[in-house]
Amino acid sequence: MLPDDWHLNDDVDDFLAQAGDFLCSRAALHNTPLTDIEKLRIHRRTAADHDGQAAVFGRLESQGEVRAIFYLTPRGRLGLTPLSVAQTDTLAAHLAGLGHSPANVIADHDTAGAFAESWQQCTGAAPELFWRTHLYRLGTLTPPEPRPKGQGRLTAVKDRGQVVSWCREFCVDVGEQRSIDLIDAGAWDDSRFGDRHFTFWETPDGTPVSMAAATSVIGGMVRVDPVYTPAHLRGRGYAGAVTVEASRAALTAGATDVVLFTDPDNPTSNALYQRLGYVHLADFAGYRFSYGAPETG
Repeated sequence: MLPDDWHLNDDVDDFLAQAGDFLCSRAALHNTPLTDIEKLRIHRRTAADHDGQAAVFGRLESQGEVRAIFYLTPRGRLGLTPLSVAQTDTLAAHLAGLGHSPANVIADHDTAGAFAESWQQCTGAAPELFWRTHLYRLGTLTPPEPRPKGQGRLTAVKDRGQVVSWCREFCVDVGEQRSIDLIDAGAWDDSRFGDRHFTFWETPDGTPVSMAAATSVIGGMVRVDPVYTPAHLRGRGYAGAVTVEASRAALTAGATDVVLFTDPDNPTSNALYQRLGYVHLADFAGYRFSYGAPETG
């Protein structure tokens, strides 16, 4: 038997009973698995019914301890915690042998790249990099100076139209077509924004000018995502102000790890979040896979 052993499971509650402590042990680094798996736990019945299959979870154990995990959603998203090249080779062979065909993989930069190569060698599927990001973790929250006039407030039911509209605009800006399709189809709860808590920054007359969203506290972690200011209102300090409000709310709610992702190609936002007290923790990447159609004739 190999010293490292993958254990697969389709029961999310049983999986979390075995691997939950491992995920929470590095909650900032594991923020995406924590939120994705929690969403799968909440929607496990509807997700399986809608997509025709259940999610699959796996944990890598060595000497009786969990060393890594993976999860494969019904829509084909494969999430991984950090793995070595040898471990991605083993996992790729294992998943292929079971007939799984992930549409994409999301992980820290090195693991995502290693698995993409392992999967291509194992199956012939061509990987394409579609997502790169920096992960930041909040150190000491430092409000911006000068502070723009106005105040932050949590959104209410009456604000839903504005929230949905701004989330769609955000998706257009960053090219999240799947989220746009879900919003346009009226499937807000199925979108990645459906379980978020939203904060507005408002001018003194009560006009919303910027928005930040945050996940619920999971394993001591909150992720601030997304932060959005309409283009014609940018450059006035609203994004920094609303990010501070959402971050402060996360700390008040009991979060010990407050994190956010940034576009590596946007120096303005990276500099802003560092001024607010966020510290670079790691880089992440995503690859989508193209499976060649069989030749005809």
